[in-house]
Amino acid sequence: QVVNYAPFTLLPSAVPRALFEQAYAVQQDFNLLVDAISQNKEFLEQTLASTIKVDDFTARLFQIYTQVLEEGLAQTVFLGINRSDYMFDCGLDGTAALRQIEINTIAASFGGLTSRTAQVHGLVLKVLGKTEEASQLLPNNPAEGLASGIAKAWELYGSPRAVVMFLVEEVQRNIFDQRCVENELWNRNIRVLRKRFRDVFEQGSLDASRRLYMDGQEVAVVYYREGYVPQNYDQQNWEARLLLERSRAVKCPDIATQLAGTKKVQQELSRPGTLEKLLPGLPQAVARIRATFAGLYSLDEGEEGDRIAATAIADPDRFVLKPQREGGGNNLYGEELRQVLEKIKDSPERTSYILMDKIKPQPALNYLLRAHSPLQVSECISELGIFGVYVRQGQELVLNRAAGHLLRTKAVEHADGGVAAGVAVLDTPYLL
Repeated sequence: QVVNYAPFTLLPSAVPRALFEQAYAVQQDFNLLVDAISQNKEFLEQTLASTIKVDDFTARLFQIYTQVLEEGLAQTVFLGINRSDYMFDCGLDGTAALRQIEINTIAASFGGLTSRTAQVHGLVLKVLGKTEEASQLLPNNPAEGLASGIAKAWELYGSPRAVVMFLVEEVQRNIFDQRCVENELWNRNIRVLRKRFRDVFEQGSLDASRRLYMDGQEVAVVYYREGYVPQNYDQQNWEARLLLERSRAVKCPDIATQLAGTKKVQQELSRPGTLEKLLPGLPQAVARIRATFAGLYSLDEGEEGDRIAATAIADPDRFVLKPQREGGGNNLYGEELRQVLEKIKDSPERTSYILMDKIKPQPALNYLLRAHSPLQVSECISELGIFGVYVRQGQELVLNRAAGHLLRTKAVEHADGGVAAGVAVLDTPYLL
C-alpha cells in the first residue's frame, strides 16, 4: 500500500517523426524566450496587470518579485528547467500539426521515470518477438540532462562545499522521479538535501552577503519540486519563499521565471509582434516558435474579450478554458466551460482565465497499465513534452539545450490531467 509502480502503456505509441524533430528543434528557442521574459520587468508588469487584480496567487508571487527587484538581486547565476508540452492536432485533411499546450517553468516532472521507460518498452517488444522494432526506440535520459543543468549552476555558484537543496512537498508521491535526478548529482559528488518550506522557515538563514544556509550548510542551488499551486502556501511558506528569493542561491526557477510560465503570458505571446519584441534580431527562432502555437484568446475586459466570451459560450466544444494554474486537472471543457463563462462573463474575474482552441488529436489503441485496474484496450491520445535546460551567468548564456523527452498517454474520455493527477500514463514514442 505504500509503494506503487508508476503507470505506463503496454506498448510504445506511434509519433510522427517530423513533428517529434520539430519539437526538439524549437526547444532552445523556447529556452531563450523564457529567459528573455524573466528579465523583462516591463513585459511581466503589463501582461499580468489584469490577472493580479483578480488572482490572489499570481498577485502574491508578483509582490515577492517586485520586492526582491527593489532590494536588488543577490543572485547572479540563473538556471531554467522547463518542459514544453505538445499535442498532434489532426486537420480535416488528416495531416497532423504540432501544437503547444503550455510550457512548464516550475517543477516540471517525470524526467526521472521517463529515463527508464524506453528500456521497459524495449523489453516488452522483445518478449513479443519484435526485436527489430525494439532496436528503433530512441535512448532518452532527461534525468542526466536536468542534473547537468543543476550541476553547471552549482559549479558557477563557485562554492565547492555548498549543497543542492530539493524543495519538496510535505507528502511526496513522486519521490522516485526526483531520486533519479538526485542520484545523478550524487554521482557527480554534489551533495543533495531534501527540505520542505516548513524546514526553510524554521532553519533557513541568510548571512550579510545573502548566502543561504540550511542546517549550517551553504546552499548553492534550490531546485523547486513544490510551490506551484496555492495549496502549497500558508503564511509561513510565503515567508520561506521570500527568504529563498532574497538569497544569493541559484533558484530553479526564480520567481520571474515562474511568472514567465503563466497562462496569461502564454496568451500574450501569441499576439502579433510580441515575440519580435522579446527576441529582437532572431526572426528564425520567432518563426519556429510561432509555428507551434494554437489559437489563444484574451478574456480581458473590453470589446475583444466580450466577443471571445460570447463565441465560446455559443460553441464551447471548440475551446479550452484555462486558469492561471500548474499541475494538471484545472482546465474546463464543453458544458462546464459554458457554465463557468456564463457565470463570470460580466465580472472582472474572467481576466484570470485564457481561452485556447481545443486540439483534436487522432486516437490510437493501447493498454494502460495501472495498479488495481483491469487490463483492457483503450482508445488513447498522447502528449509529447520536451525538457529544456539553460544556465545564464550575468548576461552570458553558458548552457542551452534540449534535455530529453516525455510521452504521456491517456484514454480519450479524460479531457485533462497528467500522470500525477492519476489520468495519464508514461509512454515511449515509436517514430514513424
